[in-house]
Amino acid sequence: MFFIILIAGVLLVAADQLIKHWAVADLMPVTRMDFIKFGDFDILGLRYAENDGAAFGSFSGAVNLLIILNAAIIVLLLVITWKRLKDSRFLQITEMMVISGGIGNNIDRVRLGYVVDYLEVRMFRFAIFNLADILVVCGTFMLLAYYIYAEIQEKKTAVKSADADAE
Repeated sequence: MFFIILIAGVLLVAADQLIKHWAVADLMPVTRMDFIKFGDFDILGLRYAENDGAAFGSFSGAVNLLIILNAAIIVLLLVITWKRLKDSRFLQITEMMVISGGIGNNIDRVRLGYVVDYLEVRMFRFAIFNLADILVVCGTFMLLAYYIYAEIQEKKTAVKSADADAE
């Protein structure tokens, strides 16, 4: 199963890079396109942007620092995932999402010196982001949910065990 998850991770990185290649080739010249729209209500658009920082433009200009930090996190997650091969598949999938997103954005930073962003939420003012960002954010939230759920289950088990011991 880990091999399948690894292949899925490689495919996610490839999809991220292909979409970014399209954004550079076709979206950059026009800068902005409609994507999801209901009548006059703009929901999601395509807009070419170059981000030389991290989330919401933080650490702008610190490309080398971001490359090193991102690479360290990717290696750490790979080691953790490898050591827990027998753990939850859900955990492996979410870790691979974060790893794939990190690799996708680091490829841009190393190759271009910035990350190519192209998805713009137009319903309200929000950041411009890409598939790799979605993978990192969704994977991170799913990891948090997993650990919160695991902790709740552990506490329930401890309470049941304490109740059984008291009887």
